[in-house]
Amino acid sequence: MWIGNHSKFLDDKIQPILDKAGSSVNAGIEFSRALVMLILEKLAADIPCLLYDDTLFCHLVDEVLLFERELYSVHGYLSSLPSCMHILSEESCFQRWLTVEKKFALQKMDSMLSSEAAWISQYKDITDVDEMKVPDCAETFMTLLLVITDRYKNLPTASRKLQFLGLQKELVDDFRIRLTQVMKEETRASLGFRYCAILNAVNYIATVLADWADNVFFLQLQQAELEVRAESDTMSQLQLGQLASMESSVFDDMINLLERLKHDMLTRQVDHVFREVKDAAKLYKKERWLSLPSQAEQAVMSLSSTACPMLQTLRDRLLQLEQQLCHSLFKIFWQMLAEKVDLYIYQEIIMANHFNEGGAAQLQFDMSRNLFPLFSHYCKRPENYFKHIKEACIILNLNIGSALLLKDVLQSASENEPLKPSQPSAIAALNELGVYKLAQRDVEILLSLRANWPNTGK
Repeated sequence: MWIGNHSKFLDDKIQPILDKAGSSVNAGIEFSRALVMLILEKLAADIPCLLYDDTLFCHLVDEVLLFERELYSVHGYLSSLPSCMHILSEESCFQRWLTVEKKFALQKMDSMLSSEAAWISQYKDITDVDEMKVPDCAETFMTLLLVITDRYKNLPTASRKLQFLGLQKELVDDFRIRLTQVMKEETRASLGFRYCAILNAVNYIATVLADWADNVFFLQLQQAELEVRAESDTMSQLQLGQLASMESSVFDDMINLLERLKHDMLTRQVDHVFREVKDAAKLYKKERWLSLPSQAEQAVMSLSSTACPMLQTLRDRLLQLEQQLCHSLFKIFWQMLAEKVDLYIYQEIIMANHFNEGGAAQLQFDMSRNLFPLFSHYCKRPENYFKHIKEACIILNLNIGSALLLKDVLQSASENEPLKPSQPSAIAALNELGVYKLAQRDVEILLSLRANWPNTGK
């Protein structure tokens, strides 16, 4: 207040006198510097008395930080002049500040996780804002880290800033462990609301840390950490190289642990839904594919009744998790699930049965008109996530002439016979039919599962 109250007098009356005398002194800044020296004297005398009173010491740190911010932003004080941050950086005071900061952060973490609204997103009713579906505890935690950054970013030395960065990493690790503990209590209900909220929290924290890693302040800290590590020989040449080339970031270890937790949790959800799908598919596995009526014998094709439980389970779970997981997590979820379902139907249903013409047509109808469209809300060409099924249906539904020709080509290729003129190679023949994923041997097995071969006298 003194600086503000005197600024007009200093600018209007004192500065002209200094200018006239040819002095380079800025009256306002010189006045501020002298007052800051008084404050430093008072702090040096008071701090030893306040070190062990947490409330008073915290209040002192808050006041010093507010004072510094105003001094630089409002009154144009120069960073080259003495400042209160130097006092806070002195060993005994700084260690106390770190300890108190950690103590209050841990208390805040306790209260945010035990709050009734801990797992609810505060934006849950605003769809366009709630894209990440972030539970309240995760957002409050990242705000806490942001506030800590704001408090220490003006410390005068990089080594002090790195100690605060170490505290932030410790807090992230502590929060991750707490999330893991809550998750373990929820593993029996891995599709439940709270489990999904924990997964959204893990994903959000990892995403924000990855964003912060590109922030200029943390890039400067990365450079400082590199210099410290290079001097102390605590890192391998490879790690130093990655830090120096900016391939890795100061938060990499944290992000990797969070990503691993995210992957484990998603895998558990996918496995849970996949088990339900397999249970629901038991009747479909036993469908009499060998004796189904051909398309010509049916007025209109309809979905196999035995496929309904499986498809209904899939549809219900996809809808449920689409609502509970954020978009990026749900995308990973449905793609992992599609891959498992694709292999399961291919190996356990298609490869384990024989098909007449009606059975092959029915399988294709069930898959292309009923299974694939379940995923069409999430991508333009869902059949591309079911390549085993799609290509198996192509082989099983080939008209008899094409099937015989393909069989000949594959037989010649497996016996290493020279190609006849105009005869395509096995790979070219399969590609022409739209088969890219399946191996030649698998296609031969699929052809042998067709029951409608003509009697050629062989």
